[in-house]
Amino acid sequence: MNILLLGYGKMGKTIEKLAIDRGHKIALIIDRGETEKLSQIKDTDIDVAIEFTEPEAAVLNITSCIDADIPIVSGTTGWLQKYDEIKSYCEEKEGAFFYGSNYSIGVNIFFKLNEFLAKLMDTQNYELEMSETHHTEKKDAPSGTAISIAEGIIKQNKKYTKWALDKNKKDENEIPITAHRIENVPGTHEVIYHSDIDNISIKHTAHSRKGFAFGAVLAAEWLKDKKGVFGMNDLLQF
Repeated sequence: MNILLLGYGKMGKTIEKLAIDRGHKIALIIDRGETEKLSQIKDTDIDVAIEFTEPEAAVLNITSCIDADIPIVSGTTGWLQKYDEIKSYCEEKEGAFFYGSNYSIGVNIFFKLNEFLAKLMDTQNYELEMSETHHTEKKDAPSGTAISIAEGIIKQNKKYTKWALDKNKKDENEIPITAHRIENVPGTHEVIYHSDIDNISIKHTAHSRKGFAFGAVLAAEWLKDKKGVFGMNDLLQF
């Protein structure tokens, strides 16, 4: 495939290497501050775009690819207040859009374990808390992955109806999320149920960006020649 890379930071460079190793070609790279290059993408032989940029740039990048009839895989977080708008735009334009808050296969297995545990704990007398830790370059907090985990709990556990970041005093229906930023940490997420008797926790620790990049490239391979709005459940057939 000929791939358009939107974003050429550490993640973009990792995706580039993995894509080339899998026999693909990087046809064009558009990095931060190069939005004028988006006008060029209609005239290129691009099969799919992979986008890991910043919340402020994501919507323009995604809509530009949809307008150019280029399927786009996005992993940028922090812009999801406009997700429904983008979904409707893609469907209206009959485009192809794939979004994941986290492209790691392991994290997506973790999502399912989290929902299963939340359902089991629905009637049990435990308190819940979450934490996430990422590198200091990550701007949004909590992470998109942490939000997905919290939403999975809310879907399966009647006790919780919302989440909040770093609240010392919460109401009983709120999931507290603590966010840490530490240099060179790819991503760690933990869910802890605790009581006076015992604690139950599940945790995912990423060792590098390779898992995220590999999943994004797999999503791009899967999305090519499709139309519609998709996510990791579609790719992994969960």
